[in-house]
Amino acid sequence: MVTGSRDEPQTDFIFCCGANTEVLKFGSCQLHSGHKILFLIIPGNPGVVGFYKTFMQTLHSMFGYHHPVWAVSHAGHCVPPDSMDMVQEADVFGLNGQIEHKLAFLRKHVPKETNLILVGHSIGCYIILEMIKRDPELKILKAVMLFPTIERMAQTPQGKVMTPVLCHMRYVAYLPLFLLSLLPDRFKSSLIKLVFAMTQMQLSLFIANAMYMGGQEMKNVLERDNITIKNNLEKLIFYYGATDHWCPVQYYLDIKQDFPHGDIRLCENGFRHAFVLDAGGEVAKMVVEWIHGDLRT
Repeated sequence: MVTGSRDEPQTDFIFCCGANTEVLKFGSCQLHSGHKILFLIIPGNPGVVGFYKTFMQTLHSMFGYHHPVWAVSHAGHCVPPDSMDMVQEADVFGLNGQIEHKLAFLRKHVPKETNLILVGHSIGCYIILEMIKRDPELKILKAVMLFPTIERMAQTPQGKVMTPVLCHMRYVAYLPLFLLSLLPDRFKSSLIKLVFAMTQMQLSLFIANAMYMGGQEMKNVLERDNITIKNNLEKLIFYYGATDHWCPVQYYLDIKQDFPHGDIRLCENGFRHAFVLDAGGEVAKMVVEWIHGDLRT
C-alpha cells in the first residue's frame, strides 16, 4: 500500500500468537534485506499504538525518513475489524504471553539481519529486557527505556492504589460477555449482529485484557534484572521521570548507584509518565539526540 505522504502511517491488523494485534507503521511496510535498521516501539499498558503516532512521526521525519518506525500493540489491546476473530493461544494476554508475543512478531515479520532500535515505554521496558534475555541473537543496536517500570511496581505510589483494582476488579470487564453467553442462541446471534453490541463486546474484552496484564505486572515485576542490564549496559538508555508515581526518583537513584557508568537520565522537562498524550514530539527529539551517533553506518 502506498500512502500519499511520508508522514502518513499505515495500520495493519494481524494475528500474532492467535491474538488480534495492531501494527502502526511509518515508512516501509514490508522489510527486506535492504533495510538495515528498524525502530520498534513496545508500548506501555494499555498497549494502544495510536497513542504513539506523534512520537513515531517525529522520529521518522528527524532521521530523514530513512528508517522505518513501527509500533506493535500488545496482544488483544486493540479493536480490530469485524472480520477478525480471536483465536487465543495459551495465556497470550498475560505478561509472559505478551513477551513471547513480541518475540513471535519479530520472528515472523522482521528479517534476522535487521538491526533493531527498540523503544520501550513503561512496562514495555520490562518486556524489552525480557526479550533481550530470552533471545540473545536479536541484533539490538540500542534500547531506549522511557519511564521504565522494571522493578517493584506494586510498591510504587501508583502501584499501591492500583494493585487491588487490577488484580480483582478486572472480572467486572468480563460481565457483558458473561451475560451474553447466558442468552439463548437465537437472541445471541441477533445481538451480535448489532454494531453497538459488537463494539461493546470488543471494548469490554480490550479493557479486561489490559487489566489482566496490569495485575500480572503488579505480581511479577519485582526485582530489577541487573544481570541482563549489566550484560547489555552499552546498548541501554534509561530515562526516568522526576514526578513519576509508577517509578519514583528513588528507583533512578538506585539504578544510577548500581550502574554509575550507564546512560541513565532523569527528566528535567516536567514530562509525565504518559508523555505520549501531550509531549510525544518533544520526547522523540530527545531520543534522536541520544542515538543519532549510533545510526551512522
